Amino acid sequence: MNPNIKRLIFFAAVIVVWELGSRLELWLPTILPSPTMVGEALMAGFLDKTLIYDLIASFQRLAIGLVISLILGALLGILLAKSKSADETIGTVILALQSVPSIVWLPLAIMWFGLNEVSVIFVVVLGGTFVMTLNVRMGIKNVSPLYIRAAQTMGSKGIDLFTRVIFPASIPYVVTGARLAWAFAWRALMAGELLSTGPGLGYTLRYASDFGNMSLVIGVIVIIGIIGSIVDQLIFSKIEKSVMQRWGLET
Repeated sequence: MNPNIKRLIFFAAVIVVWELGSRLELWLPTILPSPTMVGEALMAGFLDKTLIYDLIASFQRLAIGLVISLILGALLGILLAKSKSADETIGTVILALQSVPSIVWLPLAIMWFGLNEVSVIFVVVLGGTFVMTLNVRMGIKNVSPLYIRAAQTMGSKGIDLFTRVIFPASIPYVVTGARLAWAFAWRALMAGELLSTGPGLGYTLRYASDFGNMSLVIGVIVIIGIIGSIVDQLIFSKIEKSVMQRWGLET
């Protein structure tokens, strides 16, 4: 059976069981609203354009933060891969910071920048930079020495060797790093927006929670999950698979 059909059947079954459980009052609507109630809350949010503004604001912050994190992560990754001293010093710090959850950076961001857009983007940048850095570093370090020696025998060296041999050979790791950076940045964005003062999915999630609107809380969580899944599966996953096949790493 086609995997997509399996997924549709599974999610349809989950929604039916969820709806039946709500109608049979197996749990309170304040704890877990029915799919119908969640759908009505989302419909109201889209009709009054609240959720539309939230999506636009969230994607704007994500775009800025992700672009910065990809560029900064790539540059740091190249530095760590090409400099042993930097790898043994800065690399150790980056490896430690990678294990720090994004939400931990929020108090620092608020103290430095206040409750504004800069704080949220700062958290997003940190969320994506470190994982991108480590993947680029690994990709460059794992380039086969045979490629490098073969290029050197043909007179390639320095920047020419890096741009024509080393970096292209590390592209699969770069793409994987970008995919992971997107996922980490998306999570960091939601964490940052929980304490933001403007429109955004995270802000609406907190607002709905504060006013006890459980239907909207569940609805926003569903939107966040759907967007994350769509972007990962339809964009980054396909790009990664295409690159892997082109580089002969996957059949």
